[in-house]
Amino acid sequence: MELNFAPPAEVSELAHLVSDFIRTKVVPYEKDARWTSHGPTDELRVELNELARQAGVFAPHAPKEYGGRAIGQVARAFVFEAAGYSMLGPAAIHCAAPDEGNIHLLAHVARPDQREHFLKPLAEGRQRSCFLMTEPGGGAGSDPGMLQTTARLDGNEWVINGRKWLITGADGAGFAIIMAKNEGGAHDGHATLFLADLPDPAIRIERALDTIDSSFTGGHAEIEIKDLRLPSDAVLGEVGKGFRYAQVRLAPARLSHCMRWLGSAVRAQEIATGYARSRKAFGKTLGEHEGVSFMLADNHMDIHQARLSILHTAWLLDKGERASTESSMSKVVCSEAIARVADRSMQILGGLGMTRDTVVERIFRDTRAFRIYDGPSEVHRWALGARIVSGKL
Repeated sequence: MELNFAPPAEVSELAHLVSDFIRTKVVPYEKDARWTSHGPTDELRVELNELARQAGVFAPHAPKEYGGRAIGQVARAFVFEAAGYSMLGPAAIHCAAPDEGNIHLLAHVARPDQREHFLKPLAEGRQRSCFLMTEPGGGAGSDPGMLQTTARLDGNEWVINGRKWLITGADGAGFAIIMAKNEGGAHDGHATLFLADLPDPAIRIERALDTIDSSFTGGHAEIEIKDLRLPSDAVLGEVGKGFRYAQVRLAPARLSHCMRWLGSAVRAQEIATGYARSRKAFGKTLGEHEGVSFMLADNHMDIHQARLSILHTAWLLDKGERASTESSMSKVVCSEAIARVADRSMQILGGLGMTRDTVVERIFRDTRAFRIYDGPSEVHRWALGARIVSGKL
């Protein structure tokens, strides 16, 4: 049997187009003051989106009816890695979290009227979105069974109450997908997803969280939902199937994180390599010292292994498999490998690495967060270990 690792020509061409766009158009924006500690502003995002449209690389993952190319997971692996070369790249081509994952979920689950109202403006970049699942105190984070936000049917309306936190992109979002636990009725205790237009006075951002990462427009927020009333048809999918739909979103979305951050690891390695070739110490370049060249070699191997893990999981998803185990493994493998690459690159740069004269310092901070969101490594290892011990794997 022949194994073919070469992507189709159209995928290679698109990835090359994205790579060229990121390096020539997006990288110059990395010193822009509109890239704040809470992510790029909407003004900056819109400006970059327009450049992406002009370059023909905007939202290639979006459905074709909304101007996208509907590329599959393997194609995304190449394209999103190219976009991730700059941490502004995913926002520029509109494949950043949480919008990319929400586009995927809506494309698979939303009714035609919901597609028109929510998916179309999101896919076209006219709105941003947020996904309200995680709760303070550990609720509905790594253990979604701890969900505390409730949804009660009152006549023809749903009444939703709860608190959410670490909600990415909430500030400035045009709508929210809300996960809540049914209270009463036939689906009591089961989770349901709801769609809500924003802003809404019943969904209040209590505070913007100061976090280690800074790549997501709208940053991260803590939110109170108080007596939010939604029409009975605001349900996304079917009542009581929220956890199932969340997996439709989370398995490919966590893989997309791997793709994008791999591009940042490639960038860090490139910067470290250039420095090792030019900086001299003790009579020769840094790269001629084995202590440095070995770190570059380890970086190269980590990047290679992460890429193979991503491609295998993407291939399974394109075949129609759930690939939840493989996605979970890729999340651990890639987040830890990418963090090692960023750490070694900073070490090679020495004092320069501690400054913002290069983007490595920012990559180092953002990739550290990747080992926590979308499930910390320990939870993925625990779930994988449980499957092995129970004979389910």
